[in-house]
Amino acid sequence: MPSKLVVVTGASSGIGKATARRFGQAGAHVVLMARNAERLEQAARAVRAEGGSATVMPTDLQDPEDTLKAAGRVADEIGTPDLLVNNAGVGRWLPLEETSPEDAAAMMRVPYLAAFDLTHAFVPAMVERGSGGIAFVTSPASYLAWPNASAYIAARRALAGFAESLHGELKPLGLFVTIVALGSVETPYWENNPGSRENVPKTDPRLIPTLTPEEAAEAIFEGTERKSRLMVKPPLYRALFVMNALFPNTVARQLRRAAKKARNSRA
Repeated sequence: MPSKLVVVTGASSGIGKATARRFGQAGAHVVLMARNAERLEQAARAVRAEGGSATVMPTDLQDPEDTLKAAGRVADEIGTPDLLVNNAGVGRWLPLEETSPEDAAAMMRVPYLAAFDLTHAFVPAMVERGSGGIAFVTSPASYLAWPNASAYIAARRALAGFAESLHGELKPLGLFVTIVALGSVETPYWENNPGSRENVPKTDPRLIPTLTPEEAAEAIFEGTERKSRLMVKPPLYRALFVMNALFPNTVARQLRRAAKKARNSRA
């Protein structure tokens, strides 16, 4: 059975909006969190138009106080989530010299620290109930590293490290943790983070196609319904993760070449 109460962060557009719709279609009541209240209302209407139910919770996830206040409202007004989908993420894929310390701190705040705050807020009640799940939506940057995206990669590594440790901590208590590693997804992210697309390593689209938001949402839904520890889309990235663990220097060379090719092709 699908989760009954699902909290989705970054739900005003892109992957988060599609994820809210997917869980709404499955019968869940979805709480949508993001900063832009107007876009959240539009996303909630899309959930309801397809037969789902939704609550809008405008939240500035860059602000710890506002994040915890929103979590408290969910708990007090709606209940303990059956699933928390930590999807919100910010950050541009830029070389070190083009990334300010303030940019790096913001990337660490969202996704990692925002996910930590919400997880920390909801988990005690989940543990008391003996059920629940937390999903962490990330990119291959959690397991692979390439040039010209160092701060972005560091934040995603932090998120994955937190999730992997949490899995061991919470599984004996009846909770599950799912990491969803998604390749490139065609969303407003690229327009909102200029310069990032130029630093995506160039890959063969026949082997690693760009995902739609709906495909990304389906991966999140499928991974959490199965309570999978790791869901990877496109699947070829899973093989790259294994290769990177076994032959890190070889994979690093290939990623450097792919990153250079991407920048040259857009120069």
